[in-house]
Amino acid sequence: MNKYQKIQRAKKILGLPECATMEQIKANYRNLLYRWHPDQCRQDTEKAAMRTREITEAYKTLMDYCSHYKYCFSEETVKRHRSPGELWMERFGSDPVWSENDKSS
Repeated sequence: MNKYQKIQRAKKILGLPECATMEQIKANYRNLLYRWHPDQCRQDTEKAAMRTREITEAYKTLMDYCSHYKYCFSEETVKRHRSPGELWMERFGSDPVWSENDKSS
């Protein structure tokens, strides 16, 4: 299995969307681990132990990928990740029609 396949498998195991924040990754990991921990899932402890190992391995795979990911801080890259509000303010923020500072009474 290549690296991409491992990451896709880990993403699926943790129930993550195509793009996820670190908070989402950690939250899904904690929730699944709590749900499948052998102390919580006493009906089938063998299956719970297997799922716990699977969830932990998936989390480690994603953490390894994320810790070696190269973040780009160039202006072009940062601009691609602006929120709709930031785009609006950048484009129209100083326009008197939209500005709160220039209210004529």
